[in-house]
Amino acid sequence: MGESVLTEAKRCLQCKKPLCKEGCPVNTPVNEIVKMLLEGEISQAGEVLFKNNPLSIVCSLICPHSRQCEGHCILGKKGNPIKVSHIENYISDYYLNLLTAKYTIDKNKKVAIIGSGPAGITIAFILASKGYNITIFEAHDKIGGVMRYGIPEFRLPKETLDRIKEKLLYMGIKIRPNTLIGPTITVDDLFRDGYKAVFIGTGVWKPRGLTIKGETLGNVHYAIDYLKNPSVYTLGKKVCIIGAGNVAMDVARTVLRSGSREVYIIFRAGEEHIEADEIEVEYAKMDGVKFLYYTMPLEISDEGIKCVNTELKKAEDGIDTVYALEGTEELIPTDSVIIAIGQGPRTNIVSSTKGIDVNNRGLLTTDEFGRTSREGIFASGDVVTGAKTVVEAVRLSKKVAEVIDEYVMSTYKCN
Repeated sequence: MGESVLTEAKRCLQCKKPLCKEGCPVNTPVNEIVKMLLEGEISQAGEVLFKNNPLSIVCSLICPHSRQCEGHCILGKKGNPIKVSHIENYISDYYLNLLTAKYTIDKNKKVAIIGSGPAGITIAFILASKGYNITIFEAHDKIGGVMRYGIPEFRLPKETLDRIKEKLLYMGIKIRPNTLIGPTITVDDLFRDGYKAVFIGTGVWKPRGLTIKGETLGNVHYAIDYLKNPSVYTLGKKVCIIGAGNVAMDVARTVLRSGSREVYIIFRAGEEHIEADEIEVEYAKMDGVKFLYYTMPLEISDEGIKCVNTELKKAEDGIDTVYALEGTEELIPTDSVIIAIGQGPRTNIVSSTKGIDVNNRGLLTTDEFGRTSREGIFASGDVVTGAKTVVEAVRLSKKVAEVIDEYVMSTYKCN
């Protein structure tokens, strides 16, 4: 890795108007950190990356770089773009070992963070640097949210998240694992106990179903549940996955690594309509995943999936509509079925808290700065936007952290 990082860094043109920076949702100053690296200032480069994006080490591994920094690199127009992800990961990994920042915490500047996914961790790092007394409430036993329980180990090593946890604790941030806010501890309880603001970053953990016959059978599972702990599932030799987003690709590649011999992606449209990033589809194919296009499930049984062929037609509004082709029904034999067509938010918080508005998808409604309909409660990440990338959660959460700081400082005079 070291030699390739050096080679890539030396290829950087140091553009006066770096398109790679413009292509990054958080405007990572690639040209600046490359220059620092080549001048022997790797720790300074790491500090710049961390302050700009506390989850830089994660984003360097899992971002869709071909659509962002690397996809905008000027060298990519006529050849190969600089592998910005390799450079960013090298610097961020190095810097995380050096990160020993410890802040003077004002115990009265108390903020509760519900959820330790990308949004919650970003908020925690930023507010801790401003002297806030932070407690993170995490429903699972370990931090990371979708990064830990929704992204496979081969894409994002869990050891990376463990290192991030160590830094959170070192900064004085408290973490309460296995604590689901809503059933026992409510948001009102948090305000009662002196928290000046509450941030909700609980993600989307409720799987979306197909609502077809057979969905309750023992050989049917949901993607978001499977990815939490693949080792507890016995799927058999042949597995069919319904859906074609990035989660479906992660599931398919994980299933193959877990011992199944045949894995098929079932998708009701053609390859050009796949929602997953192109590189994720290519990796899935390279790993041996097969694709069944223009195929729609009708019913699931113990023997397999009854499907029908489809075609797309333009509706009057110009949107492609899927139509089933009569007489094309057939049974696709399979041992297990995994449904990967998306997920939504759980209702444990909004059902136990008055004054928090949600939209027709159950997502929290906020203004552009993360303010919910109830004063003192803020939100960002997937619970607001629906399932998005980690870097998008970071981008929004940076804004929200500043607004939380402004709110607390304007409503409470520190002792």
